[in-house]
Amino acid sequence: MNVKVINNYSKLKPCLFSVPISLLAAITLFLHHKGSLHTDKYIQIQKDNFFFINYNLGQFPDIIYNLTQLGDASIILSLLSIFILYAPKIWESLISASLASLVFSVGLKNIFRVPRPAVVFDNNCFVIIGKTAVGYASLPSGHSITVFTTFTVLLFAFMPEKLPYKILWVLLTIITGLIIAFTRVGVGAHYPLDVIIGSIIGYISGLTGIFISRKYKIWAWVNNKKYYPIFILLILACCVSLISRIIDKNLIIFYFVLTCAIVPLYKLVYAFIKR
Repeated sequence: MNVKVINNYSKLKPCLFSVPISLLAAITLFLHHKGSLHTDKYIQIQKDNFFFINYNLGQFPDIIYNLTQLGDASIILSLLSIFILYAPKIWESLISASLASLVFSVGLKNIFRVPRPAVVFDNNCFVIIGKTAVGYASLPSGHSITVFTTFTVLLFAFMPEKLPYKILWVLLTIITGLIIAFTRVGVGAHYPLDVIIGSIIGYISGLTGIFISRKYKIWAWVNNKKYYPIFILLILACCVSLISRIIDKNLIIFYFVLTCAIVPLYKLVYAFIKR
């Protein structure tokens, strides 16, 4: 599996950055054309769409609340911990990509400082699921960045050879990513453009991580069993966190992720002892 991933990553060209950059430019031009580059106008231009999407997704609170947890880095990365053993190249890319996404997320949130819906609108006028998200960190959506950072790394790692399957895989990955990302509108935490822009930035972060891991071998130690205790401790910490969340929120997604994390935890411990 790791050989396939390495081969797929080796085929990627820098021109792949042109699509997300073009999309960001198009969104910027659209907002400029509408005179909505200012924070207040940025919010108002999305008001109707926000209420529409929030209301309709809010009709499925349990599904939305479970799915939105996948935007948490500790949750989604726990699901992928099995690849430490079978496709460490994915994790080399994920580490670089996650660092890039963190820089983009924190940096852009501090630059734009867009107030969240709960700060702007009457909280009784839209659906809020879970803890009310407040503050001035709406743009871009950090959960959306995390989801698409991860999905982009997986997208190119397992890209099929044949064109029909390739198209199907790309569409399936993007649609699934967008469904998870738009749960952030459903829970009342973000505006639609926050999610779209966050998803695009996540794609850029994922690509960045792949190209960094391909050119530099700074994370090559991931494939060395000597360093497995690092991942064992991290997965253990995630398991403890998941158990705490199960006690607090009792969501199905946490049980599923915990189960998925226990298997690679056992295999990592076994591989380290038998090395």
